[in-house]
Amino acid sequence: MSTYAIGDIHGGFKALIQVLNKLEVKDGDTLIFMGDYVDGWSESAQTIDFLIDLSEKIHCIFIKGNHDVWCENWLHTDYVNPTWYIHGGKETMESYAGFSKEDKQRHYEFFNAMPWYYLDDQNRLFIHAGFTSMHGVGKEPMAQSFSTDRTLWEMALGLDKTIEKNSVKYPGRLKHYNEIFIGHTPTINFNSFEPMNAANVWNIDTGAAFYGKITGIDVDLKTFVQSDVVKDLYPNEKGRNRS
Repeated sequence: MSTYAIGDIHGGFKALIQVLNKLEVKDGDTLIFMGDYVDGWSESAQTIDFLIDLSEKIHCIFIKGNHDVWCENWLHTDYVNPTWYIHGGKETMESYAGFSKEDKQRHYEFFNAMPWYYLDDQNRLFIHAGFTSMHGVGKEPMAQSFSTDRTLWEMALGLDKTIEKNSVKYPGRLKHYNEIFIGHTPTINFNSFEPMNAANVWNIDTGAAFYGKITGIDVDLKTFVQSDVVKDLYPNEKGRNRS
């Protein structure tokens, strides 16, 4: 039995299918999705529909990302957050053309049931973005941090330059968990098209929303597979690229 973590998807349904096919998931495996299923490419609603069906066949854990919060609110209230609209919300709304009221309610319930994070029996934390509490996620004063914080990753990058790679002890927020898996901050921002490891943090958002790929990583072996560059699968679209 294997456990795989899947990085940010951002409506790139075609790329998600490529990753799942490469992983060759079997009965008994677990898929942990790191959030941001929507906003970017044109198949956000189709992605959610597929993931709901997938969860009936394979054990899946769906972490909630900041883009998912925006979409969830829109599905529930019809309110269009202006920030959401310009950061992929427009494309997500368009993807729901032809979806019934019942479909949208099903999708809302899917989003609403998502946890902010998942802690497995090996003390590995899976979270979309990060947290700010020095005492761990259970003491986090602002739930919003789980889907928006970037300081955890920034701290890990700084610490990675000063501590031994094989150290089992990490200071500050990192010390509470054996490993932390995140998305949210694209590794392409650091000139990497592959997952990045800093201290005990693994970042697997490899920039699918822009000009990168979707990544699926075996959390035990640290081997990974990737889709094609997502923008190449949607040649007539911009995704979240500005041009």
